[in-house]
Amino acid sequence: MAQVSLLATDMRSGAFDSLLSKLYGADESVLSAQRARYCETLTAFAKLFGSDRDASIYSIPGRTELCGNHTDHNGGVVMASAVDVDMIAVVSKARGGRVRVFSEDFRGGPGVSLADLSVDKTEVGKSSAMIRGVAAGLRRLHGKVAGFDAYTASNILKGSGLSSSAAFEICVGAIFNGEYNDGRFTPVDLAKVGQYAENAYFGKPSGLMDQVACAVGGVLTIDFQNPLSPVVTKIPFDLASCGFKLVVTDTKGSHSSLTDEYAAIRSEMEHVARVFGKANLRAVKREDFFASIADVRAKTGDRATLRALHFFEECRRVVELAAAAERGDIKRFLEIILESGHSSFEYNQNAYCARETRRQGIPLALALSQSVLAGRGAWRLQGGGFAGTIQAFVPNELLEEYCSTLSGVFGKGACKALTFRGEGPVRINGRGGF
Repeated sequence: MAQVSLLATDMRSGAFDSLLSKLYGADESVLSAQRARYCETLTAFAKLFGSDRDASIYSIPGRTELCGNHTDHNGGVVMASAVDVDMIAVVSKARGGRVRVFSEDFRGGPGVSLADLSVDKTEVGKSSAMIRGVAAGLRRLHGKVAGFDAYTASNILKGSGLSSSAAFEICVGAIFNGEYNDGRFTPVDLAKVGQYAENAYFGKPSGLMDQVACAVGGVLTIDFQNPLSPVVTKIPFDLASCGFKLVVTDTKGSHSSLTDEYAAIRSEMEHVARVFGKANLRAVKREDFFASIADVRAKTGDRATLRALHFFEECRRVVELAAAAERGDIKRFLEIILESGHSSFEYNQNAYCARETRRQGIPLALALSQSVLAGRGAWRLQGGGFAGTIQAFVPNELLEEYCSTLSGVFGKGACKALTFRGEGPVRINGRGGF
């Protein structure tokens, strides 16, 4: 570890440029902006806690789902990638068994006492619940948890479908892991702990995909057939070398009233599975489902049947998309992305909420994407759907036109151009990173 003031000096001098290049790219304007961002965060920490504190810096990526939309909760397969927006945290060990986390828009107050890690119902929906839950999860794995002070900065927009909450959970877990456990917990361990915190303490019934993608990094497939031990496979794929950017557009829709819509997808898929005497669709043979569609729709209804059909075809597409990415076949990659997007819209039916006829930002953004990218790129809804964001794979020569078109409708700054990030959590401690 190094003193905060020395970390800032080294950051300004370019001592960490090699590492920053791996995380954000080697363009000098990008590096300059990241140096400034890190130094601002170090300065903010120093104002709160002192410039002479020994500290480390952590970077945790956001993530994007590429294929496998709404399959993880039924034991399916997902393809995802870490991206080059992230949460960074300046961290110093602290005595007294208390965790204090501050940020530009959050004053941590007295922090979270680690003396009592039981669920506190008054913390539901608060970041303190995530901190307490991660600490409790690591202690269940016989890990050491102790106090620290941290100041965080994040350019992962909340509600953007890029997993700001998962990044925070993994950040807290990575800090405990790096500062007190010699890095002994695996990325999947940290992901499970993050999910436990979100489910049991924060009060959100999330799956495991977001946490795994943030914790592992890179482009990867995740097979959830055994949700207690997901199979994670990294895929070598460099989107930038294919001449494309991933662009995420925020359509400014709210997820706040959509919990029932998300829950219905899972419950309807599981209803279909019960027709076959199974707990989830992964346990049902694809050929058995297609041979029994008439019976399935009679017992579960057409929407549930269509959502089950989406599940089976989407799992197949993940395998094909991973193969296309691995061989660098961008043409087939884009075709499969489009197929996945159509399936989510038409069969899974999570492009918009049927009761909100005046608010259909995702379909509008997808239509505008098609008008610019038809025959040259790909587009699909992002994550949970119904509202929020879409993603598009945009050739570099169309990037300006695409962002101008979408921002003209959804507002300045609605579009964010991203690249894939190969690393999961990274620690900078005066000697480099891991």
